[in-house]
Amino acid sequence: MLTNNKTIILSNRLPVKITEQNGEYILRSSEGGLATGLGSVYKQGNNVWIGWPGIDVPQERQAEVKKLLASLNLIPVFLTTDEINLYYEGFSNEILWPVFHYLTTYANFEQQYWDSYKSVNEKFKNAAIEAVDDGDTIWIHDYQLLLLPCLIRREKPLVTIGFFQHIPFPSYEIFRLIPWREELISGMLGADLLGFHTFDDVRHFLSAASRLSTSKLLDNVIIHKDRQVVVEAFPMGIDADKFENLTMHAKVAKHSASFKASQEGLKIMLTIDRLDYSKGIIQRLQALELLLQLHPEYKEKIALYMIVVPSRDTVPKYKELRDHIDQLVGNINARFRTLDWLPIHYFYRSFSVEFLSALYSTADICLVTPMRDGMNLVSKEYVASRTNNDGVLVLSEMAGASKELNDALIVNPNNIGDIMRAIVCAIDMPVEEQNMRMSSMRHIVKKFNIHLWVKNFMDKLKEVKQLQESLLTKHAGQLIKDQIASDYKNSIDRYIFLDYDGTLVGFHGDIDKASPDEELYNILNKLSSDPANRVILISGRRYQTLQQWFGHLNLDMIAEHGAWQKQLNQEWKALPLLTDKWKQEVKAVLDTYTDRTPGSFIEEKSYSLVWHYRKVEKGLGELRSNEIINHLRLFIADKGLQMMPGNKVIEFKNIEVNKGKAAQNWLYGHNPDFIIALGDDHTDEDIFKALPPEAYTIKVGSNISAARYYLRDFKEVRELLKSLI
Repeated sequence: MLTNNKTIILSNRLPVKITEQNGEYILRSSEGGLATGLGSVYKQGNNVWIGWPGIDVPQERQAEVKKLLASLNLIPVFLTTDEINLYYEGFSNEILWPVFHYLTTYANFEQQYWDSYKSVNEKFKNAAIEAVDDGDTIWIHDYQLLLLPCLIRREKPLVTIGFFQHIPFPSYEIFRLIPWREELISGMLGADLLGFHTFDDVRHFLSAASRLSTSKLLDNVIIHKDRQVVVEAFPMGIDADKFENLTMHAKVAKHSASFKASQEGLKIMLTIDRLDYSKGIIQRLQALELLLQLHPEYKEKIALYMIVVPSRDTVPKYKELRDHIDQLVGNINARFRTLDWLPIHYFYRSFSVEFLSALYSTADICLVTPMRDGMNLVSKEYVASRTNNDGVLVLSEMAGASKELNDALIVNPNNIGDIMRAIVCAIDMPVEEQNMRMSSMRHIVKKFNIHLWVKNFMDKLKEVKQLQESLLTKHAGQLIKDQIASDYKNSIDRYIFLDYDGTLVGFHGDIDKASPDEELYNILNKLSSDPANRVILISGRRYQTLQQWFGHLNLDMIAEHGAWQKQLNQEWKALPLLTDKWKQEVKAVLDTYTDRTPGSFIEEKSYSLVWHYRKVEKGLGELRSNEIINHLRLFIADKGLQMMPGNKVIEFKNIEVNKGKAAQNWLYGHNPDFIIALGDDHTDEDIFKALPPEAYTIKVGSNISAARYYLRDFKEVRELLKSLI
């Protein structure tokens, strides 16, 4: 389905640089990794890339720029200077950037930043809606557009949306400091596939999404508003061939030769960073200072080439950082330099890719030690440029690249001693070891390149859409409801099996408060007063509770999942041969867990025990329930019991007690021409499996079930039952 349609890429910036010369706009292609990787996508057919052109274009010249960009399959979103200040410099870089990099003290939670972020995301949405048709694929990039997936989804529910975040995603504890955290999560959950660089980022996002939305979690799949959203790690690569081939370029060879000549006899260390407080530049300089202090033997033997690319240096925090770097470099050089030797060669500027290639291919050691980084492609560019398989990479464990390039010397960027020891190890590393480590890393960088990254993401996006479509048929939409109502009307002998909690009523923190209301009594009264209907309430509740709540109605009732049964106008009967001798031992174990888990409690029924954790802190309840399951697994098997994990409960009962068997028991000797069963729990799956295939089986609250269809919640169940009456 996706192949005939177009792909639309959305990112904050377009992959071109626009400059104005003598009143004329000139376009130059961007050399960034993303532009390279996605070139194969947006330049094909009628695919497009939507983004900000990078300059403030006056109203009267916008049509001219649009036309200029259209020839390259690009669509501009024009932003005013105010919008750039508030949405980009403000919300994106003064809130999201510091929080996502764990520097929360730098965050500035301004309401006007948020207002602008929302309105600019709306602007991007309007541009996307103009370009998109049903069946198209949209790929949104990065933290400046977190609200966009949901905004597009609302207006175009049938498009396929992927989102990739190029910076880290923080842990829930950090993320929740943002005042607009729920809106950001729900914005992202508009996507079908969410991609991050590392599995750690995936875990952090899943944790935040499960706590800050009503989503349900199944491994790395989030069930959100009846859609499956898949969250996956896609470590980004580089164009490895480009960096390898660059080393053979005449310009690069010239730079390399003059560089080697000027630094003969020295071990060259290289660092390349954008000016940012997340890059660990200060700590790296302190490590070098410590090295020269503790290891004077390396004086006049090593030199650090340090390139810092200018970035936002009008912002106070960045200006402060730049001043700090200047001061530290000055101090180290003043303290350790000699007449013929300078320890640090510091450049605050950007260089051509050819000059960088010469540095990459001649530097003996590359130091990449960010405090926190999404991936960090400098490390991969260095590796790709080492065509002789020599050189040493010192890499921060906080960079996403460290998960792949584990043959680098991995350091904690906060530990100056650790960085210093790694530098010593790198200086003294034998060539054989360098070759072994570097060839292994080069193999990874070459294989997992930018083109494979794009392919993996797009393939997974198609797979996720197909998975969603295979489940879509299950929702009991209007057509299916009409079919059920028609079959109901044309039948003369009907069996209606209804679970109670979560199916006919919503969940309540206090189980005794989830009692029936007037509307429910009304529905059940009308259903049971039709002589063609046999209404069977089939619940895990104690039989005394069901008797108290429904004893006055014309219903059959099955309590405690089948342990107690009551036919119409008869007394309650227990299943024969059931024993409760096992309960004491199980209860003793459950008591110890209840004492350790605030909010949990034990419910005792005649032939079963239920451990409830619906009031327990999220995460702790799940942890304890797994501990209980592991603790009691063997005991349960020995005693011929059954352990049933359900919705915030674990139930222990005799193996003979089973809702499916109870339902079959009711149907024994009968051949109704209409059967419907509704339930929301693990225990209801037994009914769905036990009933004949033509029966209408409906799971409530989830589309992953043996049932034929699903409904969203108890309100939809009531609407369906009302439509039958």
